Amino acid sequence: MKVTDIHAKKNKALILLLLCILLLVSAFAGILFGSVFLHPSEILHALTAKCTDSTAYTLITAVRIPRVLGGCFAGIGLACAGVILQGVMNNSLASPNTIGVNSGSGFGVMLAMMLFPAHPDLLPPFAFCGALVTCLFVFALAYLADSSRTTIVLAGITISSFFNAGINTLKLLDTEISINLTSFMIGSLSGLALRKLLLPCTCILAAFCLSLLFARSLNLLGLGDDIARSLGLRVSFTRFLLLVLASVMAGCVVSYAGLLSFVGLIVPHICRQLFGNDARFLLPCSALLGGSFVLLCDLAGRVLFAPFELPAGILMAFIGGPFFLYLLLKKKGGRRINA
Repeated sequence: MKVTDIHAKKNKALILLLLCILLLVSAFAGILFGSVFLHPSEILHALTAKCTDSTAYTLITAVRIPRVLGGCFAGIGLACAGVILQGVMNNSLASPNTIGVNSGSGFGVMLAMMLFPAHPDLLPPFAFCGALVTCLFVFALAYLADSSRTTIVLAGITISSFFNAGINTLKLLDTEISINLTSFMIGSLSGLALRKLLLPCTCILAAFCLSLLFARSLNLLGLGDDIARSLGLRVSFTRFLLLVLASVMAGCVVSYAGLLSFVGLIVPHICRQLFGNDARFLLPCSALLGGSFVLLCDLAGRVLFAPFELPAGILMAFIGGPFFLYLLLKKKGGRRINA
């Protein structure tokens, strides 16, 4: 093995370690800070003492821990879905937000809320179906027309408009589901409960683990269909399976966090600068940084505007909008970037 390869692997291992530390620090800060500051000793005492009726214990276990877990898994799901979509569609601007996957998931969630209001467990399956239908439609459109970034973005805008119109129509038909519609459309982590997170977070974790197993296949897709087939890859089946995994992750996030935007666009591009295009490193790197990014945005919205709270989705839009324009107007933007 060459010396340069050894140094490269050590650097990647060091970056992964730093990202793990960043995620842990972000999670601890999410429990520590908020409209009410908790001293670390209070957290330790509340989690270890048998006194479960204290204010600190209730605040930590019922509010902040579910919020931190929800934010962490939201970042993991959206960032890894972005990596997969960019690789499968061979387009660096593809993400759950830009190609309309979030809007499709949102329509599925709203439809489930209207048809089965007493069954919140049905929200993740409906969100997954909405995300998968959107993914397949965009991919089919890109395949039939051309796979340029302009086609993908325009298709995403069209689909987002269509599903947003559907969401507004459902809101008019059933006024009861529009109570928390503003937070849902923006994307927020407030009001989460552990029982609400159990199913979607389990599905996100399972889909993420499966995507790691298909990291090599994702790399082969980046070489082109002909080369991938010559290397023994079942291209159509693999592409469909990866789209299913991306839909599961994006749909499950939307089912409890709403339409969080730009995580699947920003994080994969940053991680690509750190690890290159190798999905074997890009996926775990994106998962770690995605979780930290969502947690830090949520924490900033709680701390900077206390005692009021700014939803995490608004901060992400402020960050993601200029970043998207930068990618769109970059001089080398015409060159495709494979995941």
